Amino acid sequence: MTQRLTELSFDQLVEQVRACRICAQALPHEPRPVVQLSPSSRILVVGQAPGRKVHETGLPFNDPSGDRLRQWMGITRETFYDERKLAILPMGFCYPGTGSSGDLPPRPECAPAWREALLARLPNIELTLLIGRYAQSWHLSDAHRAVTANVRDWRKHWPRVLPTPHPSPRNNLWLRNNPWFEKEVIPSLQGRVAEVLGEAGR
Repeated sequence: MTQRLTELSFDQLVEQVRACRICAQALPHEPRPVVQLSPSSRILVVGQAPGRKVHETGLPFNDPSGDRLRQWMGITRETFYDERKLAILPMGFCYPGTGSSGDLPPRPECAPAWREALLARLPNIELTLLIGRYAQSWHLSDAHRAVTANVRDWRKHWPRVLPTPHPSPRNNLWLRNNPWFEKEVIPSLQGRVAEVLGEAGR
């Protein structure tokens, strides 16, 4: 599939992604791939998979997790949803449904089908945020490390890549137990975002 995808134009590739139904039988709702990207995107945000509200609205991180993420980055909604500046490619593009302890993991079919082809069309990315275990397992060389270990070693990948915890309210306990993240990492993140976007991050 990858060879065929490389022959598509950028717009044709994104159109195919948004029409994807490869895991339709496993989803609780009609597939609705939610992605945001442009060849000029400078920052890549890699999350897990859309939640229920994102599925309903078609707008990535349009929820409390997104509010906290934008606060971490020091940017407005307007900047966040400007595809010329930010690409948003979760590990699974469709809402996978809810399990006993929150949303289910991203569907395993998604990343192998589309990810490499899409990343190859983003030549201007200067900062990639890897949010949570699934993003870090795919993008970092040590796929089996825990999120906390990856985030503690954030300087190892800086300034082009930053592993972060998920900004979900479900992670409030993690943030309370790891105050160094918001004290040490967030100021560096905001400065880097401002540098990449070239506009004081706003």
